[in-house]
Amino acid sequence: MHKHIDWDDPGADSVMQYFAKHPHHHADPGPGDILSARHQGTIVRIKVEAYVDGTSIGDVVALIAADNGRRLKSHGKLELGDTVRLADTDRAMEPNHPHEDDAEEED
Repeated sequence: MHKHIDWDDPGADSVMQYFAKHPHHHADPGPGDILSARHQGTIVRIKVEAYVDGTSIGDVVALIAADNGRRLKSHGKLELGDTVRLADTDRAMEPNHPHEDDAEEED
């Protein structure tokens, strides 16, 4: 059974808008692919188990704070390992952000 999630609107980071401009890059997700979406401002990565009629079904494998890249174990009602459904229209590109591990060195 999957957990129902109200995904954030991807807006300018929409994967579907990108594919509309670059159709030669488009392919349907398959088992093992990692997709991204946003939920309450947090980046969610999903490992696809199945793809049916424009919707991927898979497990949450990462929850990432969008502002600093910090990894989370849960966010709201969403937790690592939850099985969710993700429509293609809700998929989002991930923003560039510094990683916690990449601290700048001072000279």
